[in-house]
Amino acid sequence: MAKMVINPTREKSKIRKEIYGHFSEHLGRCIYEGLYVGEDSSIPNVNGMRTDVVEALKEMKIPVLRWPGGCFADEYHWKDGVGPKENRKKIINTHWGGVVEDNSFGTHEFFELCRQLGCEAYVNGNLGSGTVQEMSEWVEYMTFDGVSPMADWRKENGSEESWDVAFFGVGNENWGCGGNMTPEFYANEYRRYQTYVRDYKADKKIYRIACGPNVDDYEWTEGVMSTCFRHSQPFQHGFMDGLSLHYYTHPEGWEIKGSATDFDEKVWYKTMAKTLYMEELITRHGAIMDKYDPKKEIGLIVDEWGTWFTVEPGTNPGFLYQQNTMRDALVAGINLNIFNKHSDRVHMANIAQLVNVLQSVILTEGEKMLKTPTYHVFNMYKYHQDSMLVDSYVETETIGDEEYQVPNLTESVSVDKDGVLHITVTNLSVTDAYPVDAEILDRKITKVQGEILTDEMHAMNTFDCPDRVDVKAFDDVKITEKGLSFTIPACSVLHLTVQ
Repeated sequence: MAKMVINPTREKSKIRKEIYGHFSEHLGRCIYEGLYVGEDSSIPNVNGMRTDVVEALKEMKIPVLRWPGGCFADEYHWKDGVGPKENRKKIINTHWGGVVEDNSFGTHEFFELCRQLGCEAYVNGNLGSGTVQEMSEWVEYMTFDGVSPMADWRKENGSEESWDVAFFGVGNENWGCGGNMTPEFYANEYRRYQTYVRDYKADKKIYRIACGPNVDDYEWTEGVMSTCFRHSQPFQHGFMDGLSLHYYTHPEGWEIKGSATDFDEKVWYKTMAKTLYMEELITRHGAIMDKYDPKKEIGLIVDEWGTWFTVEPGTNPGFLYQQNTMRDALVAGINLNIFNKHSDRVHMANIAQLVNVLQSVILTEGEKMLKTPTYHVFNMYKYHQDSMLVDSYVETETIGDEEYQVPNLTESVSVDKDGVLHITVTNLSVTDAYPVDAEILDRKITKVQGEILTDEMHAMNTFDCPDRVDVKAFDDVKITEKGLSFTIPACSVLHLTVQ
């Protein structure tokens, strides 16, 4: 019997809703076919946005969407994507498949999508191949309500009112596809570029995000933080609000990656072990940030994470289309529990990517659409959004094979504005269920409800069988004198609502 202890009276940090954020890049079929089909499509749409996809994402309560990249961002020139569509430039998407990008989905279309979704906008600016003037004018175009060349041009292009840009990324992966820069060079460029990311709205400050490290590049974090704040001590709010971190789970290594659907138990546990590495990355990068920002006012923004496998056979290698199984569901649940428990430093996270690319929550095929196991995890975990993390602990045992050992359980617990407890637990074992005795301090439990996602490790949803993996009611939970007692099945993600 595993013991869990929860102290609802000990609130730790707010779990910002943006931790449950998403990412959409001009890559493969994410934007085109996935989110945007055009106004003339036979697929039901509103102003070109797929109705079925929008409704599914609204149910999931998507809080924030990152766009236009990714590597595409530092090659994206925003003026190519505004104005009459017949006049927009056609370019080659050099990063992703070498296909023609016709720019029919641009700034106006992105904010229309955000409007329909009811989510915040996270725009990634071009530092790698763009200019300070280009970035400055884009911010002016998007957010300025007064009289100016860019604001007037926006109005001519059909949007009288400006938009709100909640988050702005000053470059992307500038250690690699965004310019192959050194940390000190990038940091000085960041200092210059962010100066011209103007706050045109006094009540809507833009949250500025600097390009942070790739995986365990602690030298990058140190170099960027030390250079950025060399002449900015003490810490100035608004100079840098966030620092990004990118980490993907690919169990067979960067070059091979491995199949999304054909794997054995050893690869399963290898995947779980590599997913749990996120904890160490957050802790160690966070410790470097603490030297310059001890009050944790700068957020660690994990704006690219998730599984990255070999593409599905017969698909364009540059489109990064992969299937989604219960293995992906566990990766999502583990990461979200980690982010919740580090919500004092992690302010936002954006899984890659929203539709038809990498660890998607939705897959489409023509008029067909399905929700992946990862979608269902996000839908179960949505109750953590803007709730308060509370102190919790669960006893674990080590499982796996000789080479890849992992704890059998992970968890996180929050209390929402109505005082309701939300407990999320993952069982990483392929074969074994575990009884759990949860002691909930200083609270008398009157009601508990549960929902669970569970199946064998290869289980997935397909267009022929779109609902095989789905959330089901979980009734195997009892109220005890001290709290709760339940048994969590093998290979599962569980959400309990406690009153």
